[in-house]
Amino acid sequence: MKRTAAISSLALFIGITLQALPAKSQPNVIYLMLDEWGYFESGHMGHQELLTPNIDRFAGEGMRFTNAYAGSPVCGPTRCSLLTGLHAGHMSMRVNDGYSPIRAEEPTLASMLKTKGYATGGFGKWGIGGRGTSGVPEKHGFDLFFGYYDQVHAHTFYPAYLVRNSEEVPLAGNPGTSFYEGETHAQIEIFKASMKFIRENKDRPFFCYLPWTPPHGLWGIDADDPSWQLFKDKPWTAGQRTQNDAKVYAAFMHMVDRQIGEVLALLKELALDKQTLFFLCGDNGGQDYFKTKERPHGFFAPNLNPKTGERFRKGKGSLYEGGLKVPYLVRWPGRIKAGSVSDHLLYCPDVMPTLAALIQAECPKTDGLSFLPTLMNSGAQQLHDTLYWEYAGQTAIRQKNWKAYKGRKGDWELFDLAKDIEEKHNIAADHPERLKPLITLAKAAHEPVKPGKVFDRVLIEKDRRQAPHQRNGKK
Repeated sequence: MKRTAAISSLALFIGITLQALPAKSQPNVIYLMLDEWGYFESGHMGHQELLTPNIDRFAGEGMRFTNAYAGSPVCGPTRCSLLTGLHAGHMSMRVNDGYSPIRAEEPTLASMLKTKGYATGGFGKWGIGGRGTSGVPEKHGFDLFFGYYDQVHAHTFYPAYLVRNSEEVPLAGNPGTSFYEGETHAQIEIFKASMKFIRENKDRPFFCYLPWTPPHGLWGIDADDPSWQLFKDKPWTAGQRTQNDAKVYAAFMHMVDRQIGEVLALLKELALDKQTLFFLCGDNGGQDYFKTKERPHGFFAPNLNPKTGERFRKGKGSLYEGGLKVPYLVRWPGRIKAGSVSDHLLYCPDVMPTLAALIQAECPKTDGLSFLPTLMNSGAQQLHDTLYWEYAGQTAIRQKNWKAYKGRKGDWELFDLAKDIEEKHNIAADHPERLKPLITLAKAAHEPVKPGKVFDRVLIEKDRRQAPHQRNGKK
């Protein structure tokens, strides 16, 4: 009788849950990750020069997380953390060389979603397995992936070709010899493919993964692009590799903002807006590009709070806050409270268990925790005991507001982020009772890497040579 009662209660719970879901049995999921988008590089965060009206509207229609962290301070490993649900001490790919792969047998967000009938497509920069390796996306749950497999290939927006399911797709009018010249802009083609995928899968649940390359890169943009027209006459020249770099960066931010607006418009056109859970975030901390004497935090100061003057320490590549803190927005009309702000502490490994809980899928083993209760404002939220990172000889671990950091050289440092978000005051000597257990936990979090395999080095090198600095033998 107790077992029957339990089954009846479970059936009632499932029935209520399904009634609360949109018309389709499962929600669509869009995960858009902008490359090197800084924490403060948007209008709603107080930026006065970058134009991001659609991102600002997105934030107003969804939930903004103030305490979100990347899985790594650089491109490839943070993608590995997101897609596998593992932190840096357990990942199979922990370097940022562009082509190194995850292992063949590893589950991903896409392979998990496919078990529940999702169409799966990715468009942009893959970064966790070049062609000719065990890490290609079509072997890890993606029906379709179009863009760059090797992130060195992604250093140019005018390559001779992009890649679709490991096959080359020529781009008309692109000799592949210049960062700035060509007839076909790669991001425009990637965006078109993104939109096509959504249209073609409107009648079934889909996972659309959008690891777009802008605003990061060596910045080339079409002369007639409407976003370029807004910035081309700005008097921004100092501290740059070319006189247009800061202007193109600003145009890129506006371009992706414009494209985000078009994605949102398409969802409404197809009556999918209320059936789509949409994530929008950065992939790692910002970089102080084009800094000058007048702008020492970078031309657009991605890690500088324009309201308080506080700055996250360092930037991309570092395990200080500047390399890890990312903007993080989630939107689902009718389900996530519009204009809400959460200080819940999360990072990339949390996405897989969150989606597994949402669609009632079996979740692979991860280092993450579902933050679905926070998104839905329902139920008790489980909290991390610790968050862990390692990269290029650095180690960092956070427990509540305490963060321990060890660089490539020197001793462990300790910071109280509640009082010192800029990490200016190392208080390790004052609180050995706090630091010692964190060091023990950090050592326990690290396991030796078990990497994927490379099968065709020639194919890898061919893609890398699409970037002009590789073709010319220059870094």
